[in-house]
Amino acid sequence: MKAGKIVMFVVGVLLSMLGLALLAAAGVLGWGYFVQRDDGWFTAPTERFRTDSSALVSERIDLVFDDTPTGFGAEDFGRLRLRAASEDPGQPVFVGIGPQREVDAFLSGVAHAELTDVRFEPFRAEYREIPGDDPARVPGDEDFWAASAAGPGTQELRWDFQEGVWSIVVMNADATPGVVVDLQAGAQFPFLGPLALWLLVSALVLLVIGVPLLVLGAVGLGRHGPPSAHAPPPAAVAPGTYPVMLRGDPDSPSRGLWLVKWLLAIPHYIVLFFLAIAHFVTTVVAGFAILFTGRYPRALFDFNVGVMRWWWRVGFYTYSALGTDRYPPFSLHRTDYPADFDVPYPERLSRGLVLVKWWLLAVPHYLILAVLVGGGATATSGDWDDAAWTYSWSLLGILVLVAAIALLFTARYPSGVFDLVVGINRWRFRVWAYAALLRDEYPPFRLDQGPRELHEYAPPAGPRDDLSPEPGRTQIPLSKEQYGDATSGEQARPGEGR
Repeated sequence: MKAGKIVMFVVGVLLSMLGLALLAAAGVLGWGYFVQRDDGWFTAPTERFRTDSSALVSERIDLVFDDTPTGFGAEDFGRLRLRAASEDPGQPVFVGIGPQREVDAFLSGVAHAELTDVRFEPFRAEYREIPGDDPARVPGDEDFWAASAAGPGTQELRWDFQEGVWSIVVMNADATPGVVVDLQAGAQFPFLGPLALWLLVSALVLLVIGVPLLVLGAVGLGRHGPPSAHAPPPAAVAPGTYPVMLRGDPDSPSRGLWLVKWLLAIPHYIVLFFLAIAHFVTTVVAGFAILFTGRYPRALFDFNVGVMRWWWRVGFYTYSALGTDRYPPFSLHRTDYPADFDVPYPERLSRGLVLVKWWLLAVPHYLILAVLVGGGATATSGDWDDAAWTYSWSLLGILVLVAAIALLFTARYPSGVFDLVVGINRWRFRVWAYAALLRDEYPPFRLDQGPRELHEYAPPAGPRDDLSPEPGRTQIPLSKEQYGDATSGEQARPGEGR
């Protein structure tokens, strides 16, 4: 039965993933179809192009349309529009498009400039000057043009796409050298609308089939089976504590295994990729359930908490903490692994908060977490190709790097660094649980450091100068002196004795 649930889940994830991709593509194409500006045309800014020679020529334009549907011609793919006006109002201008072979023959031996690159914002045009001594012929006298326009003022050329190899030519209408024109290019793609509709229908069909399969599989996987003999007891919410529990007990990581953990964790990354898609879909489904019933479906709740638990185990093993060398289990359920995550099930949830907490109310936390765990690269100037990039590390990334270097050279994980690393992850998972609709309690703006929640404690283990226990001893992560006596109702802050 469990194998059947897994197969159902995998098929549902694949169909839902393809459906979501097609839905996104349909949205982009639909947006493009409806925002074609300037009477239904995509248009580039009007910019000035110039050459001292007799003509401006585009690079070759290759149009190949294979396997077009019946009744669907090449011209249905789109249309081109060019508007050209000479800098000198009294100078007639010519703009035309023709087969590249004919254009090359027409300009053979004539000095002209080939436009090799155009960039906007800021505008920059690059040319390749082709020398020649022959005088240019009047372009309007030639009959090979597929479309052309000539005369004073602004001239407009319109051309339906056709299969072949083409070149665009801009000249003075009398073929005199020294071409200075203001050009604007536009394109129209009538197929965007029908294609967007087809993708939308396909996406809906896939989602109608895939989402129920995914949810049924997640329900089967989310139901708790027999508990592990070494699994911790279910999480309970202590008075005054936040109802999202994250634990990461230090477990004597080795000097150099962290160098290859990215490779060892690849099987987990593959599974987590599919679990993340399922987590998103089931959260959306649960959101509708909460909106109408005020309850989070228990099996989906257990599944989503399990996905987060799996994510935290892999992060604790790899580069979110480097807290252990013990390989994470392939399981959604609680085990005796040094890293654990749990959220007590809420009997009721607010129907209204489900609409705003994941995108509006959580924004202040998102801004803080962008610094704590974000990082990345930012383009500060220039266009995409020539942008000046600024790279930044997150605080979590810096701390884990410090811990990795300390492990490599000293075989010790600094306890203060470890406490802060786990604290940052605890903040991150609290916010994630809130945004995933698992709880209504707003996450606190505080950094609760240390391996466990403040209300937990263990018998004293002696001073924690580092996270490497003496040979033959089992390390106990917390002590009353550091984290307070939960039975007495008193708690000390991490690092403070009593």
